[in-house]
Amino acid sequence: MKKILLLGSGELGKEFVIAAKRKGVYVVACDRYSGAPAMQVADECEVFSMLDGDALEAVVRKHQPDIIVPEIEAIRTERLFQFEEEGIQVVPSARAVNFTMNRRAIRDLANRELGLRTAKYFYAKTFDEFKSAAEEIGFPCVVKPLMSSSGHGQSYVHNDDELEMAFKEAMEGSRGDVKEVIIEEFIDFDSEFTLLTVTQKNGQTLFCPPIGHVQKSGDYRESWQPYTISKDALKQAQAMADKVTKALTGYGIWGVEFFLTKQGEVIFSELSPRPHDTGMVTLGHTTNLSEFELHLRAVLGLPIADIRLEHAGASAVILSPEDSNEPLDYNLFDALKEECTRVRIFGKPEAHKGRRMGVVLCYGDLNSDTTELRNKCKRLAKTVLGTDPYERF
Repeated sequence: MKKILLLGSGELGKEFVIAAKRKGVYVVACDRYSGAPAMQVADECEVFSMLDGDALEAVVRKHQPDIIVPEIEAIRTERLFQFEEEGIQVVPSARAVNFTMNRRAIRDLANRELGLRTAKYFYAKTFDEFKSAAEEIGFPCVVKPLMSSSGHGQSYVHNDDELEMAFKEAMEGSRGDVKEVIIEEFIDFDSEFTLLTVTQKNGQTLFCPPIGHVQKSGDYRESWQPYTISKDALKQAQAMADKVTKALTGYGIWGVEFFLTKQGEVIFSELSPRPHDTGMVTLGHTTNLSEFELHLRAVLGLPIADIRLEHAGASAVILSPEDSNEPLDYNLFDALKEECTRVRIFGKPEAHKGRRMGVVLCYGDLNSDTTELRNKCKRLAKTVLGTDPYERF
């Protein structure tokens, strides 16, 4: 029996563990707090800061895993090279995880080394550097911490008056010990989409049908399949995804994000070396295999016969209306009385205003109107905790 050490135990990790248990895999779930979602379905769990390299090594020595699967950014990633050299499989690879946990590394790889079209960008460690970069790029512009997750510390800046607050929020929103920000030109895009890309040890690189999504302050709010895109634009995206994943090396699923401009140009945005939050729509029967099953098969070297779209579908997030250390009172009745609807509650032990606590999934046949499915999803998501997926906190 294979043993997986999962580093990070959020909602994406939970679905991955469920997929792993269905294949007879033993899983040790790790996070900085107890009772995290993936811990609730794993065989064992460990609570520690993965930014503590010694603590991470102690857990690896204790459990002797065959495979290490990172699910979050805040990890002492340089230690993963050591484990990989010792024969432990790191997913997708130690190189990939080390690059993609920091926006500087992945952006420079994509733009400067691979020549992919990205937004114009600069880095800044001080406010003076930040202000100078903003003057160079112009307004509006986008500000992000170099290391963060779920949109923490991200903001749009429209003028000089907003610079100081944006810099402060980006620095405070940083995860780990990287205190630096990236400032980007604002892309006047028509839409955003995710191309789930599967790299395999014993097979060719595969692509899921593209997923349309909407983010607010850098955090996912809704996603849907199918996403309308021209054949030429899809080929551009697939070529870029193939190029960057090959450069990073390794096996597993990657969430590659793109902008699609009003002129039809595809622009590389970001990349995650693991299941992607927008890909939760695949839990609603849109594809024959969910992103979590695909990730597991690639990790274990199991065959993937095909990836095909079977239903049109949509997802919308359920956000907490309050801070709470007690379980929230979820109303599941109104959503579940609807046909072709699923609700996934993540089981997070603590709630904070605006925290993602679950997701509603709606699906229909392939000819279904995705706009109608999206509206249905958002309407039903609001009934669960009384919060709109686009509510600001």
